[in-house]
Amino acid sequence: MAPIEIKGLSKRFGRHVQAVEDLSFEVQPGRITGFLGPNGAGKSTTIRILLGLVHADRGTARFDGRRYEQLPHASGRVGAVLEGASFHPGRSGRNHLRVLAAAGSHPERRVDEVLEIVGLTDAAHRRVKGYSMGMRQRLAIAAALLGEPEVLILDEPTNGLDPPGIRWMRDLIRERADAGSAVLVSSHLLSEVEQAVDDVVVISHGRLRAAGPLESVLGSEEGPVTRVRASERGLLLAGLRGSALRAEEEPGGAILVRAEPEAVGVAARDAGVALSQLVAVSRSLEDAFLDLTDERPGAGPDEAATATEESA
Repeated sequence: MAPIEIKGLSKRFGRHVQAVEDLSFEVQPGRITGFLGPNGAGKSTTIRILLGLVHADRGTARFDGRRYEQLPHASGRVGAVLEGASFHPGRSGRNHLRVLAAAGSHPERRVDEVLEIVGLTDAAHRRVKGYSMGMRQRLAIAAALLGEPEVLILDEPTNGLDPPGIRWMRDLIRERADAGSAVLVSSHLLSEVEQAVDDVVVISHGRLRAAGPLESVLGSEEGPVTRVRASERGLLLAGLRGSALRAEEEPGGAILVRAEPEAVGVAARDAGVALSQLVAVSRSLEDAFLDLTDERPGAGPDEAATATEESA
């Protein structure tokens, strides 16, 4: 049984906004799963249903077969960071965590341990109202780690973090996954997601568009693609087409071939052409995301769905 299991999940707000519709996917232990979709796609609604903050109309969202509210010592099993986490501005970072540790029956020693993990030890006595956005994000992550959770759910975890902080976050979630935790990350920073995750779940308009290992989601819809270069470009192009391979010239001198690198190499050899480049090409996560969600620059999100999801 997967640590996180979403089955047939549906949620409508009012008469016009179908936030989530018949959504199903799993998050496996020891793996980082990127949860992706355009604004208003239903990501935050799904996460809030999973954490028992919103009731689903149909379907289930469970941890090891149980709803969040059914978990014994839930904060010791699941750690979560939701976008826009709030803090008491008059408390210090340490006191904020001490309150949460007491409420969750976590040993007080964990407060200093998580402060060290997130790099806030030196700022622990400062009031939260004086923290930068990045420091507040680190404090929210510290709170999620208090119970040494088996499942970590992070909604836009890099908000407010500078480039070193983003790198730190990437290393942190990899360490958690390598230790056996199931990690679900929702983010709009596709380049960062691509570097960090093992699996991807892509939704749009509340419906599942793709789910699986990152490599399979990035695979070209038209089959394997290879980029090749040679000083004798014309001879190479003729040899490729003579071998019944689809070849297209690119600006800059390269040739894109709709075939595996091995087939391209054989065709070049038969044509007597020495290659200077032979590399398999896959779509970037951004390309795959745009194809799967049919989102293009300049196309605005579903504003009604976005507003409803943000208020859920």
